[in-house]
Amino acid sequence: MEYVRPATPAEAVATVAARPGARFLAGGTNLVDHLKLGVASPETLVDVRRLPLDAVETYDGGVRVGANVLNSDLASHPLVRSRLPLVSRALLAGASGQIRNQATTGGNLLQRTRCVYFQDVTTPCNKREPGSGCSALEGYGRYNAILGASPACVATHPSDLAVALAALDASVVLLGADGERRIPFEELHRLPGDDAATDTTLGPDELILAVEVPTTEAARRSAYRKVRDRASFAFALVSVAGAVRVTDGVVEDVRIAWGGVAHKPWRARRAEAALVGQALTADAVRAAVDDELGAAETTPQTAYKVPMLRNTTVLTLTQLAEEEVA
Repeated sequence: MEYVRPATPAEAVATVAARPGARFLAGGTNLVDHLKLGVASPETLVDVRRLPLDAVETYDGGVRVGANVLNSDLASHPLVRSRLPLVSRALLAGASGQIRNQATTGGNLLQRTRCVYFQDVTTPCNKREPGSGCSALEGYGRYNAILGASPACVATHPSDLAVALAALDASVVLLGADGERRIPFEELHRLPGDDAATDTTLGPDELILAVEVPTTEAARRSAYRKVRDRASFAFALVSVAGAVRVTDGVVEDVRIAWGGVAHKPWRARRAEAALVGQALTADAVRAAVDDELGAAETTPQTAYKVPMLRNTTVLTLTQLAEEEVA
């Protein structure tokens, strides 16, 4: 394996573009595990950790976060805590202090599933070896997706930060061999379809430069709630990112994204549409969630996620509404 440390983002992109099989390396909290497990074996590692992409700053209408900002620094940054509390809470729920001190913003968004079969190279996995099959379909499936899955893959996306950013209409700034571009955050990750091996819409040489997050009134009134097997750090059984603006008891703006239920952060747009213009009551939220979950496909192992997600969404949004009134 060759190790390269470029001096600029453009040099990093050019290096990966010229070397098939090369991978970007940032904090390494996910990729290094995959190297140890034999899940990944890139011919070249291009270390981008020291590139000058570590600023948190304002831009017209929001906060711009560099791809190399550490999770711990982002969670504690005054701009984020005051304008985007949802982001701070998601990061603090996501990992231990040691991991947050190493993991980067860009790397967090690109981490791969923690499905036990993906990480076990002795088992078939379409994400690891396309066409080999999906062991999770008939195996241990308590963490499996209930939305947007396919026969090719039922794994869920593990990032808490990604769920928060999906709720806030963030944008991702990318640099590739063809230049810089921006995409809505919702377009960064993809559902598995017939191609479970491809997690994102990025080109093989594209590098995340930054994430831009609008600071709306709803974003300032936001929260993240994560349900997990233990109070210590664990991946979500389900999680809810919520932001809401209520005027005279009526919902004017609401954002809902879910984690632990799909191959990508799931923006619950049907539920949002059902709530706008309504009084934000527990019954209204339940009905909106059930509308969104009409497309859910469960098994005996994952059926618990439906009531858990419903109740967590109700609790998150009604508490936000009560805080706004207070």
